[in-house]
Amino acid sequence: MTGGKAPARPLSPHMQIYRWPLPMAMSILHRITGGGLYVGTLLMAWWLIATASGPNAYANFGNFINSWFGRLILFGYTWALTHHMLGGIRHLIWDTGRGFSQSEREWLSLATAVGSIGLTILLWVVAYLSIGDAQ
Repeated sequence: MTGGKAPARPLSPHMQIYRWPLPMAMSILHRITGGGLYVGTLLMAWWLIATASGPNAYANFGNFINSWFGRLILFGYTWALTHHMLGGIRHLIWDTGRGFSQSEREWLSLATAVGSIGLTILLWVVAYLSIGDAQ
C-alpha cells in the first residue's frame, strides 16, 4: 500500500494488556505444581534410597534437608502437593457439573489459592510443634 494509512488491525493481547482470569491462572499453576511434584518425588526417592543405604547416606540426606535450602525445597514441595490436591478437588467438583458460573469459578479458584497456602502453613506449624515435643 503506497502513500496511505495502514489498515487498522486488531492488536494481539499481551501480558501488559490482557488480564488473566483467576481460574486460568489456577489452571496454569495446577500444571506447574504437577511438574513440581516430579522434583519432590525425586526428593522422596533420595530419602528412601538413603534410608536403605545406611547411616552415612542418610546423614548426607539429613544434612541437605535440614539446611535452609533443603527446607525451602521441602516447603515448596508441601505447597505444590496441597495446591495440586485442592486443584484436583476443584476439578472433581466441576466433573459433577457444579461450579461453572462466573462467581463459582472465581470462588473455587480463590479457595484453591488461599487454601493451599493456609494448609501448607498449618501442616508446617503442626510438624514443628510435634517435633518440638519429641525433643
